[in-house]
Amino acid sequence: MSKNTLYDKVWDSHTVAKLDSGQDQIFIGLHLIHEVTTPQAFGMLKEIGAGVAFPDRTMGTVDHIIPTLSQIRPYEDEQAEKMMAALEQNVNEFGVRFLHLDSGKQGIVHVIGPELGLSQPGMTIACGDSHTSTHGAMGSLGFGIGTTEVGHVLATQTLALNRMKVKRIEVTGALGPGVTPKDVTLRVIHDLGIKGGLGFAYEYGGDVFDAMSMEGRMTVCNMSIEGGARIGYVNPDETTFDYLEGREFSPEGDAWERGLAYWRDIASGEDAEYDDIYEIAGESIEPMVTWGINPGHSVGISQPLPEVDSFSGEDRKTAEHGYEFMDLKPGEAISGTKVDVAFLGSCTNSRISDLREGARLMKGNKVHPGVRMLVVPGSQQVKQQAEDEGLHEIFKEAGAEWREAGCSMCLGMNPDQLVGAERSISSSNRNFIGRQGSPRGRTHLGSPAVVASSAIAGCITDPREMGESA
Repeated sequence: MSKNTLYDKVWDSHTVAKLDSGQDQIFIGLHLIHEVTTPQAFGMLKEIGAGVAFPDRTMGTVDHIIPTLSQIRPYEDEQAEKMMAALEQNVNEFGVRFLHLDSGKQGIVHVIGPELGLSQPGMTIACGDSHTSTHGAMGSLGFGIGTTEVGHVLATQTLALNRMKVKRIEVTGALGPGVTPKDVTLRVIHDLGIKGGLGFAYEYGGDVFDAMSMEGRMTVCNMSIEGGARIGYVNPDETTFDYLEGREFSPEGDAWERGLAYWRDIASGEDAEYDDIYEIAGESIEPMVTWGINPGHSVGISQPLPEVDSFSGEDRKTAEHGYEFMDLKPGEAISGTKVDVAFLGSCTNSRISDLREGARLMKGNKVHPGVRMLVVPGSQQVKQQAEDEGLHEIFKEAGAEWREAGCSMCLGMNPDQLVGAERSISSSNRNFIGRQGSPRGRTHLGSPAVVASSAIAGCITDPREMGESA
């Protein structure tokens, strides 16, 4: 088993008890909640007459169902209105802090945690959303949990969990022009598969991560779950500390100095031992795009689509289904595939750096007449910053729709959905059948640079053909 890694240190320091089941009872330092997985969880508390154990360690927002066009109440979607009303009632009843639409801080739960300084190194963080692995970019352990577990955390501030093994993903060298953190995570999933991380926490390291921004690290950690790993993290360093300093919930004064000492100490030691190590040369990564029906169905944008014979067993059947559903053929080029929709947003790629990259490529260009483009910032604070920088004007002048903060077309639990068999290029994290709202809709995943380039060209396009990444 692994030894002296950040995972081991944080896990051990948060272990409350060893349970008869063989699991460890882990204390949760921060619980983030939203509207989709909380109604039943709060209902559980009411049934047993319990309160929220640590309201000061709980923070709520609304993101999945929130409309990004018209936010007039009641919402047109009756189910969305019910979920929103239930969350508002429950946070008031149980004394939980809530970032409502009038707060100026509402947004996607995995965007607001880091940007407010709620998510910090050495923490255990839980949320009723699988992409809680995002927070591992801060050097924390982020657990995506189900509705029943949400109830358990509300009532006890703990989770019963099985200890995982630790696999280090080492990306060496440097990334080439036009290659982004989204391409790194798609490459990891391409190489190791969607089941490669089962039973593991992924520790990301190496030259590429040392040089990567915090927002880039969030993108990679976000999609750890797509590779089968429940947790992905990066060891905290000066980049982490610089990002956190001065944020609303970050410690100050003497508390900041104590925090720095702890954060440096919980990083994996030089003598850390791992259960597995996988290396990728950064120079070998190019812009990646998915072609099939899971995030592992990806290819370098200059490469031909893989032959079915390169898969075996159930993977071959899935690949065959993927080609049939996506109306593509092995050996074809992914570049040049016509798209109907371009979506720039989601908890993977809706931060200010993502919007800046999209705007850089869109500036002076127009969205193709056959493409509908949505640009959706990840939080109200990101939206305000983008507007302060004039990015929204660039998108609007190009012909894109500039929306309010929310999950939007990532998962289609709101009005932003594909129609019929529309094909999208999306900066989100999942390309499952029906994921973007239409059972016949077809989704390709790519970086913000690929999304913007493709929106302009009307087909999947290598951003390196549009000029080097800034």
